[in-house]
Amino acid sequence: MSKILIIEDEKVLAEMYKEKFEKEGFEVHLAFTSDEGLNLARKEKPDLILLDILLPGKNGISFLKWLKNEPEISSIPVVVISNYDDPRAKKEAFELGVKEYLLKTDYTPQQLVEKIKKYL
Repeated sequence: MSKILIIEDEKVLAEMYKEKFEKEGFEVHLAFTSDEGLNLARKEKPDLILLDILLPGKNGISFLKWLKNEPEISSIPVVVISNYDDPRAKKEAFELGVKEYLLKTDYTPQQLVEKIKKYL
């Protein structure tokens, strides 16, 4: 069973994604901040991280920088799902190794599941 870590501060959205991925047979862990996400990534070593960019405290870009400096987990694929459609943030995210930068408004939860499956 593939394990996904979702780092998303909008709890309703995070729960909706979690439910959708669990119905598809994934094990899902939720984090609502970058710090929580990093701790869970170290502990759970997920197969994929779904990351929001706009998070309270340290944002998703900061998370990606941390992840790169963690040899045990730096190879985990990361897909960004955000409402933050900023060219600089996108460029930096790709430079930090994200697989895709998706806009929440462009994907239903089901489409997101299908998109993620190709990385697992």
